[in-house]
Amino acid sequence: MDNSEFFVGLDIGTNSIKVVVAESSGDKVSVVGVGSERSEGVNRGVIVDIDKAAGAIKKAVKKAETQANITICDVVVAISANMLQIEKCQGMIAVGAESKEINENDVRQVMAAAMVQNLPSEREVVSLIPKQFSVDGFNNIRDPRGMIGVRLEMKGLIYTAPKTIVHNTKKAIQQAGLNITHKVISPMALSQVVLDDGESDFGAVIIDMGAGQTTASVVHDHNLKLSTVDFEGGDYVTHDISVVLNTTIENASQLKLYYGNADSSDASTEENVSVEVVGKSDPESISEEYLAEIIEARLEQIFTRLKDPLEDAGALSLPGGIVLTGGVAATPNVEKLAKQIFDVKVKSYVPSQMGMRYPSYSLGLGLVTYASRLNDIGIIADNVVNGAAISLRRSAPQASVQEQTVNEPEPKTVRQDPEPKKKAQEPKPEKGKKMSKVKDFWSKFFD
Repeated sequence: MDNSEFFVGLDIGTNSIKVVVAESSGDKVSVVGVGSERSEGVNRGVIVDIDKAAGAIKKAVKKAETQANITICDVVVAISANMLQIEKCQGMIAVGAESKEINENDVRQVMAAAMVQNLPSEREVVSLIPKQFSVDGFNNIRDPRGMIGVRLEMKGLIYTAPKTIVHNTKKAIQQAGLNITHKVISPMALSQVVLDDGESDFGAVIIDMGAGQTTASVVHDHNLKLSTVDFEGGDYVTHDISVVLNTTIENASQLKLYYGNADSSDASTEENVSVEVVGKSDPESISEEYLAEIIEARLEQIFTRLKDPLEDAGALSLPGGIVLTGGVAATPNVEKLAKQIFDVKVKSYVPSQMGMRYPSYSLGLGLVTYASRLNDIGIIADNVVNGAAISLRRSAPQASVQEQTVNEPEPKTVRQDPEPKKKAQEPKPEKGKKMSKVKDFWSKFFD
């Protein structure tokens, strides 16, 4: 088989590395192979040991190659939303002294002009999302190629991440013998599969419940507008079980997997679970309710911390509600707990493809779906980012760049402190004022 007919998504997670191979035919994406390997050298979604991570990537890729019967060379990789910043950008170029037909090179130049700005040395552009082009003052053009004009403008969004995160990811993948075709911010990839068209358009919140961290992302108008990270996830639930019950991490993980419940009121008080206790020869018995209380306490704490930034942005008033995904989203009754905390409609997403019916595969599926749906303008933008990011930062600004887009004057970034912030009690807005608050928030993105 020719690998050029396929898209390969690489999800480098805290607990496991997953590779999804899919074949695209028209609008249909068919998964033909999956590989999964226990992660090494990854902490809270970020690569901290390049050699170990590269070895684990190789093993996962090998499993996917065997199942799909192809040789994998190129991958679409997810970049963690840790310390993500979102900015709007604008660029303009003169096509010529007289009207001439706009070509692909002109589009590249206006994209490069929009990216020219003084980024801090520790940050790197991951994605450029063109929103609209203008030709001689005519606005809302999606693809200007083939049109006649003398002045070409572009407005869009750029997503930047810490250079260390991006560099370590690229280095580990290259060391595994692979080439990166697209880098995608994780919530952007997830939105391709966990949200329907209406939810992406009118707005929804995606909560990705991973092992090392939990990420809440706001998608509106088909674009990622905000992302906040709580640095606790499924591993913290496992650790709590281990400490409270005085059992090993391995035993705690099995208890969570087979008997876990996010709602203690729904768990049985009569059904007992056998627990191997460190230092004792005979196992002890606990009720399923007691185990659920341990799990519920940690998840409630995570959801409560995520609620504040989402409320501040007015995101909980968006009509799409909340969609849960990621490995921890498989916990029974987690939707019920989230609904109690956030007081909005909540649902979970699980891939329907055979062999992937588990929420931890959502990101891998989202990556191949994202890549298969990229149009020509999106592909050009990716090429500009990958080829011009370093040189552009050394250039003098030539294009006007707007203020940071989220909660000016500073950009909205991920939450750094896992501890909840103390804030003064403020009166909640009346229901009739909620949507005006949302409109005011989103109006910051575009004029």
